[in-house]
Amino acid sequence: MKVTEHINNANGNTLFSFEILPPLKGQNVQSIFDNIDPLMEFKPPFIDVTYHREEYVYKELDNGLLQKKVVKKRPGTVGICAAIQNKYHVDAIPHILCGGFTKEDTENFLIDLDFLGIDNVMALRGDAVKTETYFKAEKEGHHYAGELVTQISDLNKGTYLDEDLLNSSCTNFCVGVAAYPEKHMEAPSLDSDIHFLKKKIKNGAQYIVTQMFFDNNRYFEFVEKCRKEGITVPIIPGLKPIATKKQLNLIPHRFHVDLPEDLILEVVKCQDNEHVRQLGIEWCVQQSKELQKAGIPVLHYYSMGKSDNIKAIASQVF
Repeated sequence: MKVTEHINNANGNTLFSFEILPPLKGQNVQSIFDNIDPLMEFKPPFIDVTYHREEYVYKELDNGLLQKKVVKKRPGTVGICAAIQNKYHVDAIPHILCGGFTKEDTENFLIDLDFLGIDNVMALRGDAVKTETYFKAEKEGHHYAGELVTQISDLNKGTYLDEDLLNSSCTNFCVGVAAYPEKHMEAPSLDSDIHFLKKKIKNGAQYIVTQMFFDNNRYFEFVEKCRKEGITVPIIPGLKPIATKKQLNLIPHRFHVDLPEDLILEVVKCQDNEHVRQLGIEWCVQQSKELQKAGIPVLHYYSMGKSDNIKAIASQVF
């Protein structure tokens, strides 16, 4: 079932969903199940599965030269999605990136998803590889998420890259895209960011999931701006509880997200990370309850591969 159908069928009730990371290469899918199992009591209608693009590492050879090697540390997004749908009978939503994919790769990826009965995808540009400062598209790939959305929409109309195909089947994907209440780090302004978000909706995206935020006013103001620009699709808030003191610096640096001064002061007061974890749960519970009271259709949690704090939050909200 499509995300938009889940929202419509909820009759105004706020749904619970979350995002998981594929395990590192060498681990099996049981680690995924171990983190999903405790959250199933909250009846998530869908679960997101991230996709991690390749990284480049340099291995020193016996002669002293360096050999460039392509490594995928977290493979298996498609297989995990299939396993989730088979085991839990909920919709799994794979992330699909521009980075690391040609248009042909993208089409084949989408065909596999369609064969598996996967109805939803999150279309993302993706980050630059760690050895590059700026994002660089594949030679025959997409530069922007809006272009990726267009390709998925074309497949939904039965338009494939091979124009000579006869009697081609239409796919039926519901396409989600990302948004940034505090603007994408590469955008010159929030208004500019919303302009391109609106373009992704025009190209066929049907719902939005936001980057994490810790001040609900940022989300409410962002939604108001989007509505004024004519964006009418559901805007699902992404939430993540802070868990360690280190994240006070890590989250702003990596995700370009501001932390409220009240939260910062409380984290600084904590004696250790166990106290930070409990504070993060309490803060996220208050965020969640305020969003729920405002009638937000879905609360989406970034689990980062661990479910204990998400369960603690959901137990008080759902």
